[in-house]
Amino acid sequence: MKYVQRLDSVLIRSLVLLVLLPSCRSENPALEKPNIVWITSEDNSKHYLKRFDDNGVSTPHIESLADHGIVFSRAFSNAPVCSVARSTIISGCYAPRLGAQYHRKMTKVPMPDALKMFPAYLRKAGYYTTNNSKEDYNIIKGDDVWNESSGNASWRNRVAGQPFFHVVNIDRTHEGTLHFTKEQMNDQPNINDEYGFEVQPNHPDTKLFRYTNARYRDKIQQMDTQVGAIIKELEKDGLLENTFIFYFGDHGGALPGSKGYVYETGLHIPLVVRIPEKYHHLVDIKAGSTVKGFVSFIDLGPTVLNLAGVDIPDGLDGSPFLGKQLSTEAVNARDETFAYADRFDEKYDLVRSIRKGNYKYIRSYQPFNFDGLMNNYRYKQLAYREWQSMFEEGLLNDVQSAFFKNREPEMLFDVEADPFETNNLIADPKYLDLTLALRQRLNTWVKEMPDLSFYPEYVLIENAFSNPVAFGRLHQKEIAKYVDISNLCLSNFESVKEKIIQSLHAEDPWERYWGLITCSIFNKEASSLESTIRSLAYHDPVHINRVRAAEYLGITRIEDPSSVMTTALYNSKTPAEALLILNSIVLMQSNPYHYTFDIQLENISGTVVENPEVKRKLDYLDL
Repeated sequence: MKYVQRLDSVLIRSLVLLVLLPSCRSENPALEKPNIVWITSEDNSKHYLKRFDDNGVSTPHIESLADHGIVFSRAFSNAPVCSVARSTIISGCYAPRLGAQYHRKMTKVPMPDALKMFPAYLRKAGYYTTNNSKEDYNIIKGDDVWNESSGNASWRNRVAGQPFFHVVNIDRTHEGTLHFTKEQMNDQPNINDEYGFEVQPNHPDTKLFRYTNARYRDKIQQMDTQVGAIIKELEKDGLLENTFIFYFGDHGGALPGSKGYVYETGLHIPLVVRIPEKYHHLVDIKAGSTVKGFVSFIDLGPTVLNLAGVDIPDGLDGSPFLGKQLSTEAVNARDETFAYADRFDEKYDLVRSIRKGNYKYIRSYQPFNFDGLMNNYRYKQLAYREWQSMFEEGLLNDVQSAFFKNREPEMLFDVEADPFETNNLIADPKYLDLTLALRQRLNTWVKEMPDLSFYPEYVLIENAFSNPVAFGRLHQKEIAKYVDISNLCLSNFESVKEKIIQSLHAEDPWERYWGLITCSIFNKEASSLESTIRSLAYHDPVHINRVRAAEYLGITRIEDPSSVMTTALYNSKTPAEALLILNSIVLMQSNPYHYTFDIQLENISGTVVENPEVKRKLDYLDL
């Protein structure tokens, strides 16, 4: 009976294909739909593969793809962490516009308007779509996306002759593989221990960091072997010359200060596309070439649709970089990419960046949330712990210490000359015009999206996430106003003082919210507003505004913020609000502030305590 049902299923699918895929049976090869395979490796920036960087290791299978295809030397994730990066890829849209920018999600959001996840358009056009097997979307997935998404998903399950789109995820290089113990470090030598490589300048050059580097490079070479195995399977099935093969990292690397941060090591990925001989007519770029034009994750879906001859729907933020009517010159002319960093597990931040050509502009909207602020998963890595300990013991130089200090609100780097972003050019008058141009470009992007993160996450969960894009459109003017308030910190305090005062007295709580954050960035320069800020700390009707006001008092050492913050935590009934409060509490406990908090677990709402992200904060606080 099962055999008959399976046979019926195959017959039905075959009849559907006869209707949908007349071109697949064409005697003209130029009209046949190409197969497309994505091979994605986790937590890999371009810096550790020799084909992309002299300080990397050899990856012969990836290099073989490059020999028969194209290397994209400037390919970027738009987010430095998996769920946000993958949500960007599958939607073709910027995550802060969709409400998909938080890792890990507390609630999933819908796709915007009438858009679908891009494989659904391939499937409608007759492609067999399979994913093996990681999804990790912050977006609600429709039933029409994948024919199969599992550890068993394979192109081999399709009807004979049906074109396919297949995704393979390799986790061998995931950050978790660097969560080794001291005992394992002593007992498990690395193949790459004997080879010379440079430890990047923002890291201490210690035995532990060298071991971590070598272990990571070992994992990259093991990953490359898995890439080779997939290529062999395609060859075995006689599919190699009918199939575009993309290899790329799912965002930046796993070494400390990479994943979770909008630096190049968190965003700049390796990308190679093998071009089958049969489909050279679809690509106006010579095999073996290196393309220097910028491509980003928002562009991957539109590119696949374009190669497959499927119409690209309106409303995507990305655009194709391969396919008909795209010349080499047009692709090489692309010179811009944007990125975003928000919550990573239990740690909040808000950073946006633009890279244009050789220069990278980073805007930190809450720069007092320094990079090294406690993040449980990061600090499972021994190298992170050593890095922090060496900072606290005064054993690091200024470049290595920057990770544990407040960032500047604006940073500008020449990333070709300074690939690890150690020399901030923002104060150099020679770069003033460039800074102003990039600042304006980023502001325009943030406002036009519009960027939902200018509301706290818990506000979005309560008010926006049933239809985030519609909420953004409805509140676009308000978001632009919050952006303008946040940018007051980029001016001389006295010149913007009256505008800050207006924000602190505004009826809109989120104007007050951004006014308070701006005061914290100005630090003691804003001390003339102390009485207003103190009043907000004790009387603002919004819990998080009391916390932001207390945060200012703590940063400036005017007053111990612990009582106000603890009371707000006890009064919070929603996990995302409590988590944001706890972020400020952890900051105030950290170096250089060292305030103490007497928090009683039984006084925190049960709904709050049960949230897994909140639990991580509470565990860190030893509660």
